[in-house]
Amino acid sequence: MKVFVKKLHNNAIFPEYHSTGAAGADIYSCLEEDVVIKPGDIVLIPTGLAVEIPEGYEIQIRPRSGLATKGIILPNSPGTIDSDYRGEIKVILMNLGKEPFVIHNHDRIGQMVLSKYEKIEFEEVSQLSDSERGSGGFGSTGSGRKS
Repeated sequence: MKVFVKKLHNNAIFPEYHSTGAAGADIYSCLEEDVVIKPGDIVLIPTGLAVEIPEGYEIQIRPRSGLATKGIILPNSPGTIDSDYRGEIKVILMNLGKEPFVIHNHDRIGQMVLSKYEKIEFEEVSQLSDSERGSGGFGSTGSGRKS
């Protein structure tokens, strides 16, 4: 599947797959200066890239496990880039750690995965069919332990 990528800044880095089996292509920060993320802070990090995605697809922005082990997460994970969006891709990062964390220019800050979707045709009804679970919410299917 082809996705067109436009560099918005000369020093932006194209997304890259780092192994043959990788589902996600790493995306990089595109910064004029370092960004310090203090504990509890949320920041928006630019990539310097814009994309043109075929209709019927989205790009999901997902966290990198290497950052997550340091307390750096994507609070809206996965983030969605819609097929009609042409602006700069930016990644929302949050520091759940206890120490400030520095993002440098060209750091890998997330990964993107192309995902096919289908539009939902919503239909209002007066009643839904029964199911084994019913209206049971969070935790209603058990603890996950076998007795």
